[in-house]
Amino acid sequence: MIDLTIQVPEDLADELSSVEDRLPEILAHGLGQLSPVPNKVYREVLDFLVSKPSPGEVVKFAPPPEVQAHVSKLLEKNREGMLTMAEESELDEYMRINHLVTMLKARALPYLVE
Repeated sequence: MIDLTIQVPEDLADELSSVEDRLPEILAHGLGQLSPVPNKVYREVLDFLVSKPSPGEVVKFAPPPEVQAHVSKLLEKNREGMLTMAEESELDEYMRINHLVTMLKARALPYLVE
């Protein structure tokens, strides 16, 4: 086993002290619950949706360039058969987000005013 030192806020330290003997289990569980995609990606989609975008804005919606570049790298690694399991999970989640956004765009198309 490896010793690990971390800094946490005092209120969290108080909570952790009562379950100190279960910390490895808690960390393993927490890591298993983490999304493979950074929270900021979900937040950007949600922030966009709650801004009440017009149908035209929905159709034009795209992820930030840095996210597009990252997904492109994952897709390239996938084509080369070089994805790690974590990257495969991440790419799968990006594909689910892309599918959702594609469905939103398809639903917005009939409402475009020309």
